[in-house]
Amino acid sequence: MKKKEQLDQEVNQQSEEQIIEDTPQNETEVNLEAEIEESKFEAEIAELKDKYLRLYSDFENFRKRSAKERIDLIKTASEDVLRDLIPVVDDFERASKASESETDPIKIREGNQLIFIKLVKILESKGLKVMDELTGKPFDPDTQEAITQVPAPSEELKGMVIDVIEKGYTLGDKVVRYAKVVTGA
Repeated sequence: MKKKEQLDQEVNQQSEEQIIEDTPQNETEVNLEAEIEESKFEAEIAELKDKYLRLYSDFENFRKRSAKERIDLIKTASEDVLRDLIPVVDDFERASKASESETDPIKIREGNQLIFIKLVKILESKGLKVMDELTGKPFDPDTQEAITQVPAPSEELKGMVIDVIEKGYTLGDKVVRYAKVVTGA
């Protein structure tokens, strides 16, 4: 029986030691652990808040910079075209001065024709294209504007383009200026 009592005492003593080890020694240790845990969470929250504010600030700066670049691009979008057209203006000025002393109208016409060809080539290099010949083709309201209708000279010209008053132009697939046409009624 003594052995049983002795074993019971040892078991009780071990379980008491285990309970003492598992529980904090005093309340200050519990509070200290809670404060440490809380400060870890606060530090993590502060770090995440800082990251959020930096990201938000970077995005706002990007948005403002993009808006400014877009406005600058719109303001200077035609700069390239205008720079290429300045030599044509210079050619017209020289032709005007030369035509004052020139008496041969054929030479004046040839000079003007050369300047016109140069201007058309510059515009074509920028993507501007003249619409194909429209006379005799069906009227297309997507690319043409009917100025007036005249009686069709023949039955097959009804609803067709009879005459082009002003040529139409496209820039890529977009119509820049609609062709002004006369249609047959």
